[in-house]
Amino acid sequence: MAVKIRLLRMGKIRNPQYRIVVADSRTKRDGRAIEFVGIYQPKEDPSVIEVKSERVQYWLSVGAQPSEAVQRLLELTGDWQKFKGLPAPPPLKVAPERVNRQAAYEAEAKAAAGLTDAPAKPAKKADKPAEKADKAEKPAEAPQAAEQAGAGAGEQA
Repeated sequence: MAVKIRLLRMGKIRNPQYRIVVADSRTKRDGRAIEFVGIYQPKEDPSVIEVKSERVQYWLSVGAQPSEAVQRLLELTGDWQKFKGLPAPPPLKVAPERVNRQAAYEAEAKAAAGLTDAPAKPAKKADKPAEKADKAEKPAEAPQAAEQAGAGAGEQA
């Protein structure tokens, strides 16, 4: 029996989510699987790739062939290099830690009630045009100052 490690599609129409499965090569794409060994969610930022490394190593060692897509995923996680004895790849990009929305809400509520000082917020975009207007006025003042300085210098000579 030829065994393949491939993707089983799940999810909605425009939101594909895949399970990485070990299945008989003769079964349908979304048919019966022998074992589930991971997940892949390409629409997340960065993509979610979770693989049960021990099980993948076992199946590769007994002759299971990964599909091209799964082989690329295994290269990203380092499991393919581990199987082939190659150097490890650079680490995967990890999503930033999510902000606790409840803590942020409570801090804003306290600030609104005046119980604590509000955290400093960055300057808004409305401040930037005012700075540009100040810069535009300064060059206009400079020629006037030069004329006054020149007139004063002429009187003294």
